Amino acid sequence: MTLQEKLVTRSPSSFGLEGLPKIAYGRGSYLYDVNGKRYLDGSGGPAVYAIGHANPEVNEAVKAQLDKIAHGYRYLFTSDAAEELVNIIYEVTGFRKVVFVSSGSEAVESCLKIALQYWAAKGKMSKRRFIARERSWHGNTLGALSVSGFRARRAPFEGSLLDVSRVSAANDYRRPPGVSSDALAGYLANELEQEILRVGAENIAAFIFEPVVGAAGGVVPAPRGYAKAVTEVCRKHDILVISDEVMCGSGRVGTWRALEHDGVMPDLMSIAKGLAAGYVPLGAALYSDEISDTIVAAHGGAQTGHTFTGHTAACAAGVAVQKLMKRENLIERVRVRGASFQEELRKALAHIPEVGDVRGRGYFIGIELVEDPESKRPFPPQLKLHAEIGNTAFANGLICYPCTGNVDGVAGDTVIIAPPYNASDAELAEIIEILTPSIEQAVSRARSQARAT
Repeated sequence: MTLQEKLVTRSPSSFGLEGLPKIAYGRGSYLYDVNGKRYLDGSGGPAVYAIGHANPEVNEAVKAQLDKIAHGYRYLFTSDAAEELVNIIYEVTGFRKVVFVSSGSEAVESCLKIALQYWAAKGKMSKRRFIARERSWHGNTLGALSVSGFRARRAPFEGSLLDVSRVSAANDYRRPPGVSSDALAGYLANELEQEILRVGAENIAAFIFEPVVGAAGGVVPAPRGYAKAVTEVCRKHDILVISDEVMCGSGRVGTWRALEHDGVMPDLMSIAKGLAAGYVPLGAALYSDEISDTIVAAHGGAQTGHTFTGHTAACAAGVAVQKLMKRENLIERVRVRGASFQEELRKALAHIPEVGDVRGRGYFIGIELVEDPESKRPFPPQLKLHAEIGNTAFANGLICYPCTGNVDGVAGDTVIIAPPYNASDAELAEIIEILTPSIEQAVSRARSQARAT
């Protein structure tokens, strides 16, 4: 029986809500449920499992740490694992100052707090506001949620969020009317500067953005020249730059720092998912020496962090993951193989008119579906095409990451593909082999529903 013949034509009843299968174990790029069904992890879950599952080297490193001590509380002890991971991060990012946390949301929250504390240390207490972008996602804590431009995820919490200025999404596929691709970076940088002037630079602490937008945009790389242009605006007006690299950092786009591609160094940077690759929850807020020196002089140190900051076993997992990535040259593989993998996906999906855009960097690839390719009009949101694709692929044995709201916060269907960095060529080919008919099936059903309404 061929793979095409094995593919199902009906999606499961739910995706990510209820009635989920129970996980049994994972091996490399594959997961297995208790009924023995195998799933190819084509998105690394939510772009986190950077080296696959159950890697024996990483597992042994965590076990060895647990045999010594699981967690040395940060106000009482440091540890070999934490110190080694700080050194690794410095080597690949240039940041010496690190606050370890347990999630990407906490990493962003800590960056926001450090930015505020920095201006307080300088006696500039008016600099309390943040500028962020539409179609962005920074996390689930209240501060991180406040700077996020993801309408559906914000809606239940409106009224208790920070008052944040917001500028346009930076999306070359969906440019403002009359703005060319070459002029986009300048247009958006000018928009940012106008918002700074409107609010007053003396009132703004930082501008936060994702170099490659993840869930809120369906993988949207910064347009050419954008990162440099907005950084120059912020420097001109004495505003800090926060690069949120929770999803796109740690090698996911083919460079350890996503902004390395753009030739930009931010003042603060949040990381998480690929740092320990999901083996133990781990994230970090990174910040410059100048910020650190200012805060230390005034307050003694950064007033952020949590009980599990510097968690010893989590840091041991991070060290093991990063050593493996370096030894096996995985980030370089992502950089080189990611370009050809994206082109292979584009060719495989070219016959589906509703595939409007295939974009990304490295092993962070987004596919946007549109009802009308000419106008780029999205499918009606009530059809939930993104979820239908996710359901169908899941039933067919492929895990991808469906997202919605990338057009206006409500409409817009995208699918993220983000395989493990060490996925084999055969596994990358299998992703395409299953994803292509899954999209065909889901789009066919969406077409039928659209005609019926």
